[in-house]
Amino acid sequence: MNVHHHAIVINWADEAERLCAAVTDDADWYTSVARELARPGDRLAVDIGCGGAGMAVALGAALPPSAFVVGVDGDGDVLDAARRRIVETGVDDGHIRLLRADLDTDLAVLPLVARGADIIWASSSIHHLADQQAAIDALAALLAPGGRLALAEGGLPAQHLPWDVGVGEPGLEVRLAAAEDRWFARMRAGVPGSVAMPYGWCTALRRAGLVDVTTKTFTFERPVPLCDEDLRSVLLSLRHRVAVADEELRPDDEAAWARLLDPEDDAWLGHRDDVCSLSARSVHVGHRAAA
Repeated sequence: MNVHHHAIVINWADEAERLCAAVTDDADWYTSVARELARPGDRLAVDIGCGGAGMAVALGAALPPSAFVVGVDGDGDVLDAARRRIVETGVDDGHIRLLRADLDTDLAVLPLVARGADIIWASSSIHHLADQQAAIDALAALLAPGGRLALAEGGLPAQHLPWDVGVGEPGLEVRLAAAEDRWFARMRAGVPGSVAMPYGWCTALRRAGLVDVTTKTFTFERPVPLCDEDLRSVLLSLRHRVAVADEELRPDDEAAWARLLDPEDDAWLGHRDDVCSLSARSVHVGHRAAA
């Protein structure tokens, strides 16, 4: 029997505030990565799919005062939330500019603001585009000699729970990750004009003509038992992940998650002292050869 799932449409307006909230959790990581990418002579950095502007702000702080940072996103609500975030951080936003552009249809606009970029950063944005390799090729071509294209894609699934939580069948979180993988495959298949990229991100960077391609994976871990703020962040993340993967979950797993995420249920995860927070994120960097 063939089962046909409807195409996935992501409402970025609904995601705007969540993306900005995630910036707080990732602030130290953004700062660390921005400092590794920045060079004293850099004059222009571009954040593709800037979301809550976390990296745009970090790059602005890491680069010389005379440099400019351009944050690009395709959704106006996301950019509005990013602007509020920039103001709330109190940073000097005089050299941070935000631009609305759809990366699938407006790549031709980018040369107007991104040509000669010293750094192009794209975090979890390229995988939403129909032709990922074509997008990487286009971005690589915008780099100045010696410029860096950095893709934050992939890593390892987050781990928060024991294998057996006493609700539902053991391995609940493993099956959630598998459901998310099925959701991702369906999302990619539903992108109009989707082109397969059956190789890794480093290969894609090399195919774009970049050299000295490397990958660095960062781990994120919070001490257990989690403080109230970290526990709240984990529960919000799990609630979001379960909601996104809902159609791919088994009915009994759906029921288990409903109990675990319900503050009125005795099984609520907020009552536990063994919820953890462990994840890993990879950044792939390629360099345009110096002139």
